[in-house]
Amino acid sequence: MSLTIRKRLTPTAMTEKAANTSATQKASPTAKDPMHGMTLEMILIQLEQQFGWEELSRRIKIKCFTDNPSVASSLKFLRRTPWARQKVEALYIRSQRSPRKA
Repeated sequence: MSLTIRKRLTPTAMTEKAANTSATQKASPTAKDPMHGMTLEMILIQLEQQFGWEELSRRIKIKCFTDNPSVASSLKFLRRTPWARQKVEALYIRSQRSPRKA
C-alpha cells in the first residue's frame, strides 16, 4: 500500500494555476473550432431546427432534404457522400458565425 502525499495549494497558487489553465485553453485550437465535439447527427438536428427542411433543401440541393426528409435518411446519405457532408458542415459553420436574423 502506497500513500500519495499531495502538496497543499495556497489561495494564491490556486489562482495562478487557474490563470495558467485558462490561458492554455484559450490558446487551444479546438476552443475556436465550431465543429469540435459535434457529431453529424447533432449538426443536422441543429440545422433542421434553425432552418427547417424546406430552407435546407433550398440552400443545399440534395434529394435527402427535398423528398420525404428525415434525420435518419439524411444521416445515411451524408455518411456515404463526402461532398454533401462537406456542404452541410460548411453551412453549419456559416450559421454559427452569423446567427439567423429574426
